[in-house]
Amino acid sequence: MTYREALAQHAVAISTSDSPDMPALGLSDQHLSDAMTEIARHLLALGARIVYGGDLRANGFTELLFELVARHRRDADDGDERAGILNYLAWPVHIQKPVQELERIQSDLNGVAKLVLLDLQGRVVTMGERRNFPEQNPTGEEWQQGLTAMREAAARTTHGRIVLGGRVDRYSGLMPGIAEEALLALQGKQPLFVIGGFGGCARDIAETLGIVAPWTNAHRGWAERQAFEAFSWRDLNNGLTEQENAIVARTPHVDQAVALILRGLFRLGPRAV
Repeated sequence: MTYREALAQHAVAISTSDSPDMPALGLSDQHLSDAMTEIARHLLALGARIVYGGDLRANGFTELLFELVARHRRDADDGDERAGILNYLAWPVHIQKPVQELERIQSDLNGVAKLVLLDLQGRVVTMGERRNFPEQNPTGEEWQQGLTAMREAAARTTHGRIVLGGRVDRYSGLMPGIAEEALLALQGKQPLFVIGGFGGCARDIAETLGIVAPWTNAHRGWAERQAFEAFSWRDLNNGLTEQENAIVARTPHVDQAVALILRGLFRLGPRAV
């Protein structure tokens, strides 16, 4: 009998970054890191692959994911040797690093995570091809183009996306990263889970979609926030009811959010990616 895991054919993207609302909520950055780690751990245990479009900073969210998958290998189907983490690196992210460093990182991660290097159009760049490009500092235009291309490429390979936290200023793309990734999921009719209990961009998205009421009368403005006004909770396409989505958008308790996310994915059934 062939062994099969419930989410073995799913590639689920996680979008997160520091939230400016954490102190006001009585939470620390560690709470957000723990939440992302717990979500990823449950997905890996059920066979899913994690897609993440981050950088390679020390002590960042990407490093946390690498450490997690090294300790908790993806529980995949028999014969499925695919890496548990797909880390998409936009051109302006990886072009600043020597190719030797990228090769070392990939070698260290062999079997547990895969670096996916992209060019400014979102096409995959092999390590061999990357050797032809010297490290350089990208321009502001290259940051915007490269980040959008990376997010579009990642969206084409994922079954669903989970967003939590997220800064709403000091971003290098056309809009906050979590916003662009969530918007691509909505436009592509992919399952989207919005965890708003940690504030930040994810909470703003939940409010704009009408899932939860605003915390205050102040409307936090950021580029392209109005684009979410064309959607509602029904466009999340995540297998959850309106009430269940409201719980996901409000709760700071990651166990509650994880249980509902898994419920939604199970309701949607198997999806090959």
